[in-house]
Amino acid sequence: MDLIQDLLQAIVLGLVQGITEFLPISSTAHLLVFTKALGWSHVGQKYFIDAIQFGSVIAVVLYFWEDILQIVTGGWYAFRQKDWQREEWKLLVGIAIGTIPALVGGFFLKDILPESVGVIGVMSIVMAILLGLAENLGSRKRGFEQLQIQDGILVGLGQMIALIPGASRSGSTLTAALFLGLERQTAARFSFLLGIPTLTIATLYQSTKALGNVDSILPLLAGIISTFVFSYVSIAWLLRYLQRRNTWIFVWYRLGFGAVLLITLAMGLWQNGGA
Repeated sequence: MDLIQDLLQAIVLGLVQGITEFLPISSTAHLLVFTKALGWSHVGQKYFIDAIQFGSVIAVVLYFWEDILQIVTGGWYAFRQKDWQREEWKLLVGIAIGTIPALVGGFFLKDILPESVGVIGVMSIVMAILLGLAENLGSRKRGFEQLQIQDGILVGLGQMIALIPGASRSGSTLTAALFLGLERQTAARFSFLLGIPTLTIATLYQSTKALGNVDSILPLLAGIISTFVFSYVSIAWLLRYLQRRNTWIFVWYRLGFGAVLLITLAMGLWQNGGA
């Protein structure tokens, strides 16, 4: 019975992780709140939640496999030919440099930044405001072929904000890309590509801890598979959505989500202050 319960809970957590990882609403926030609210102390442990993110890694790599292959091979060709103006070279260097701030920051800050309901609520509101400003102020005139190395650096710096629980990796990079004047779909696509190295390295590192702590591999596999399926669907949906519509639905959602968390925290509905 315990195994069946763990399997079902892992599948549900995979659904939550998969949907929220690539939407600009923070997977960390929703998983923490979800597991605390339902009292799922077993599969809700941090190492387990971190490990099922591997499904998101597989999904984003498979979805953008052709783009990744083109960027790597084109970048290598540009390096050999010393063609520093080639589009793939600019993308490759921009993504590589843009990955460094989040990895370095994550290494030094991973055990310092608190994962609490209060922090998540505040950051949800802050990022909603920033995304709304980016939606209003961004020119949205630049396509994928106009990306430059500095775009990778600046969006990579924006990715550091995601180290704070509740900020959202996709949300912070999408917001930074919109501020830089990218089209909405280009901004989302670029934020996904730039986030692949960081997400992959962080997940592989965290997964090594999970393998040493799991009682049974089956719930972990179920969580990873569930995460993969819903991550793939989430990526495809968001890119199609941003072809025709703006990001205000996520702005209003984040404002409401953050407000609810702070109100319920003030009412004392979270044990130990939501920590």
